[in-house]
Amino acid sequence: MKVNILLSLLFLLLTSLMPEEDPFFKGGNQGLRNFISESLIYPHYSKHNCIQGTIEVSFRLGSTGNVTEARVSKGLGIDLDEEALRLIRLTSGKWQIPAGYDSTSAIFLPINFSLSNLNCWRSEAEVQAAIEAYKAQQSLSDAITTYYDNKDKGGYDETAEQKIKQLKDQLGYNDEYIGRVIDQAKEKIKKGDKESACQDLRFVRKIGSDRANSLINEHCPDAK
Repeated sequence: MKVNILLSLLFLLLTSLMPEEDPFFKGGNQGLRNFISESLIYPHYSKHNCIQGTIEVSFRLGSTGNVTEARVSKGLGIDLDEEALRLIRLTSGKWQIPAGYDSTSAIFLPINFSLSNLNCWRSEAEVQAAIEAYKAQQSLSDAITTYYDNKDKGGYDETAEQKIKQLKDQLGYNDEYIGRVIDQAKEKIKKGDKESACQDLRFVRKIGSDRANSLINEHCPDAK
């Protein structure tokens, strides 16, 4: 009898130390699906090249439901990864955390990107080629932003300027492209995501355009 009582007390002690439930999104699973659907902005490159798929993001939750350490655990290495991360970070503060929850636990959440309603299709080889092209362009893009960063600091090289202009032409960083980035930033602002919008607007500045300056001054006062 004493043994049974001791075992019962031990069981109650152990269960009291365990979280009663897992964290959940305020509004439930349907609320989370609705939030992601309403917040998602399909990245132009992937949309233009009919790239679809599921990106898995891992993250941790603090005691107030704040998202920390968000990173892509399974992705494609392109703009879909960035959008998936942005969506997860937007959920910060919208999670209900049970008492006793271990905030060091990682949560894995898949974000599905689908263009089925647009009847967008490319062969597997074409999609893979587009993915590889995107990755190859990143180093060229970094060279452009580095050049203009140095130029802002007083470093001007006329010869280098011509090469940078050629790179911009190669990557399609023209007025139409800049307009799309600015429109995307405006949409993010409407959805309440100023942080990501300001990143877009600063990128426009970093590739040598002043078209986003007024929006930067209005929404990103701390921008340099």
